[in-house]
Amino acid sequence: MKLESKVPEVRQLFKQLMADPGSMFELLRIDLKEQAERVVNEMLKVELTAYLGRERYEPTRKGTSKTYRNGSYMRKLDAKHLGELRLQMPRTRGDQYHSQLLGRYQRREASLERDVALLFLGGFSTRTVQLVSKALLGTAVSAGEVSNVTAELAAGIEAWRTRALEGFDLKYLIVDGVNFLIRVQGRVERVPMLVVIGVLRDNRKVFLAIQQGSKDAASQWREVFKDLKRRGLNAEAIELGIMDGLPGLEKVFSEEFARAKIQRCQVHVVRNVVAKVPCKMRGEVVDKLRDIFYASSRDHARAAFEKFATDYEPIIPSAVACLKASLDKCLTFYSFPDHEWMSLRTTNAIERVNKEFKRRTKPMEVLAGERSAYTLLCFVALKMEQHWKHAPLGVNNLPVLKKFTQNA
Repeated sequence: MKLESKVPEVRQLFKQLMADPGSMFELLRIDLKEQAERVVNEMLKVELTAYLGRERYEPTRKGTSKTYRNGSYMRKLDAKHLGELRLQMPRTRGDQYHSQLLGRYQRREASLERDVALLFLGGFSTRTVQLVSKALLGTAVSAGEVSNVTAELAAGIEAWRTRALEGFDLKYLIVDGVNFLIRVQGRVERVPMLVVIGVLRDNRKVFLAIQQGSKDAASQWREVFKDLKRRGLNAEAIELGIMDGLPGLEKVFSEEFARAKIQRCQVHVVRNVVAKVPCKMRGEVVDKLRDIFYASSRDHARAAFEKFATDYEPIIPSAVACLKASLDKCLTFYSFPDHEWMSLRTTNAIERVNKEFKRRTKPMEVLAGERSAYTLLCFVALKMEQHWKHAPLGVNNLPVLKKFTQNA
């Protein structure tokens, strides 16, 4: 059967597409854009007719508005996948009519704003979003507009970050800090973020605090702990705090959570000990430390330490003294269920959080300020909490000293 088109326009369009087949969908988008403009403009006219209660040129009658049509003005609206629409917004004479279909100052489709925010939060910098928005969303979005869109998330982020904690049945706290480059009053400064993760009775982990401060100042940690209690955290229910050996932190923690024991992070202790060991000896020293920290019981761990001290006291007395000073706090985890031991030995939960934080903020190099930092970090934290629902404490944790053996 021979097919033959009798419409010249269609035949001309076919020839054009055959010359450049890739342009077919671009032409379709242009047509869809024009159709969308016509439909929205008609809907705006229908909305005004419903508001006035009469058709165009129809005289006023009892029960209808005495307001009159007064032409229209052009407004640009960015629509997802369609680009910029040019709409004719109706006006009236005699009152302040505003369309309910389109917000008074709306210049962008709502779903487009959500997509821009997700691109930014998901790992794109504002400049990258600006570069790819035209291709991905159909409309170009400037870096400044990205910042404005994400700023609208700040209220919700802040509400989550400072939420009440009365309903959280917590038993352990993991505390640590991480540094970020943040722009402060026109200068780039290294600013610490203090992070507290809580462990619930069912062993799920949740974020309790993400707070700007100094991770080396025990007084600022005290304020973080007091804030947790003001938000409803039950201090009497906390059984254990896992932390590094920051001077004064353990004392502050014990004062704020009197019933809790303290587990010092073994990774931090290993770093301190290995720093006092000659390079050629580090491999064997790490093996001996593993014998101590991965012993089957507290008694076996102490016995392994005594042997370590006997063997190395004459050679590296400073390393032995460093380990001895922290040993008791490093073995606290033996007082808790054995299936949790692997997770309770270290602050690795926060180390993994810090890795995710830095992976997300790497494209930006410098965060725009405290609010921007909270927005990004809390978004990462929310995603990690969702993952933690399926990975409770004590499951699928790798030995923490492996990397020291590899580096030795």
